[in-house]
Amino acid sequence: MDEKDLSHIHGDQPAAVTADALPDRKELAATAFQRTRMPMVVTDATQQDYPIVLANEAFLKLTGYDAGEVLGKNCRFLQGPATSKIAVSEIRAAIREEREASVELLNYRKDGSPFWNQLHFSPIHDDSGRVVYHFGSQIDRTEYRRIQSLEDSEHRLLLEVDHRANNVLALVDSIVRLTRSDDAALYAASVQQRVQSLARAHTLLSRRGWHQIPLREAIRTQIEPYGATRAVLSGPEIMLAAHAVQPLALFIHELAVNAASHGSLSQDTGQVAISWNEIPQTKGLALVWEETGGPPPAGIRKAGFGTVIAEATIRRQLQGSTEREWLDRGVRIVVEVPNVTSET
Repeated sequence: MDEKDLSHIHGDQPAAVTADALPDRKELAATAFQRTRMPMVVTDATQQDYPIVLANEAFLKLTGYDAGEVLGKNCRFLQGPATSKIAVSEIRAAIREEREASVELLNYRKDGSPFWNQLHFSPIHDDSGRVVYHFGSQIDRTEYRRIQSLEDSEHRLLLEVDHRANNVLALVDSIVRLTRSDDAALYAASVQQRVQSLARAHTLLSRRGWHQIPLREAIRTQIEPYGATRAVLSGPEIMLAAHAVQPLALFIHELAVNAASHGSLSQDTGQVAISWNEIPQTKGLALVWEETGGPPPAGIRKAGFGTVIAEATIRRQLQGSTEREWLDRGVRIVVEVPNVTSET
């Protein structure tokens, strides 16, 4: 490449320089340019497509290219499939308007690996005011972006944990306030059983990283202590959204306890059939709990406290609805809840 006469380029005066160093300022500047750890390039604004005419060692190290692969090329060779077109437009506008600019954009090394580049560039004028070069410096922001992303994820996780903890505490508060018994020992046992139900659901969520849970697994976990071998589960594979796991678990727990105490599971021949279907329109589900083989229904049926808690959980926590039907063979409960399913 032909050497240019740079006598008309005086450049900016040093911000601080001694009288002894002033005569050598250009040589010192060139040495600093080459030895600095900050990647830098200079492009020729007088040639078509602004080719690179100068690049330091730090630039070659950052990008992975050799000198012969860089000189004479436009800096766009660092762009790739995910480089923001908006960021590129900002650069073009600054060049066109002959002004400084600082833009962060995704660039790519020679091996194809991406890195976030904080690019600062500015025009270099000759004595007549014409732009003859562009100076560009780069800062690799990849690690900063990674840490920022981790911090954002951690912040979102803390907010999610806080939200879910508040939901659980609301459920526990309801359990403590609403559980009734004149016997202190029975009261303590009732509260303990319900909190243990939430704990089993919590273990499921924790095991799966607080993400979606298979509905079948959520139900089976709650009925296991009360006769899982006499429960028939049928329905499609539905993933339950995390926020719905604990309220639905408490609901199933109340039905299972009631069945074991007064319903079909209190008899050796009794069974429970639990079936469900998805409701795509509402991202919800319809669940049917049907007991058979238990004692005959009482002539006068009064909703027990467990029933009250179960139905309140569906209505208040999940904004759903329940229908209860007493048949000769046992009770049949139909539940519908919206916005509780997740995509697999």
